[in-house]
Amino acid sequence: MKKENKDMAKEIKDEQKCQTENEAASAPEAEKVETTEETVETESTDEGKTEPKKEKLIKKRVAFLEKQVEEMSAKIAKEKDDYIRLMAEFDNFRRRTSQEKLDLVSVAAEDTIKGLLPVLDDCERAMETLSKSDDNPAAKEGTELIYNKLTNYLQSKGLSRIDAMGAVFDTDVHEAVAQFPVQEEDKKGKVYDVIQTGYTLNGKVIRFAKVVVAI
Repeated sequence: MKKENKDMAKEIKDEQKCQTENEAASAPEAEKVETTEETVETESTDEGKTEPKKEKLIKKRVAFLEKQVEEMSAKIAKEKDDYIRLMAEFDNFRRRTSQEKLDLVSVAAEDTIKGLLPVLDDCERAMETLSKSDDNPAAKEGTELIYNKLTNYLQSKGLSRIDAMGAVFDTDVHEAVAQFPVQEEDKKGKVYDVIQTGYTLNGKVIRFAKVVVAI
């Protein structure tokens, strides 16, 4: 009887041991399934986080490119402004140089014509002297010919005679060297006599007319 009880207890113990081993064997499968579910859940969570991260990177890249475009636009605008300024300065330099050349030519021509004015004076005096004499008419004719040719040439270059005789005294074109008292009121303040003829070159006075003013 005791032997039977002992054998039965042994069988129960063996069954419990076998059940325990089966539970232990099945436990990793459960843990594996649970772990897989957690992994899926984690991957799902990471996938949800990945999309905002990509959008953030794209926005950052777009902002960087927009900044580069803005900087390049500002640089191009500055280069264009510098180019326009340089062209304006060059144009001003070209005009100034051209004007200086014209002024130089004009001054050179003015000096040359000024040097010929005493020759005109001598011709006028010679003609005046010859007009008072009946001797040697050929000399008078030759002097007049030279005077006329020289006068015509200088007039073609812009030389003009200042007609001062009888004109109202004007300090812009006249130089008073003496005064002469007169009785006529209408002659006062006017040129009474011309001592030296005055000339203008292209509207500019190159020699004032030296005159006597009636007072």
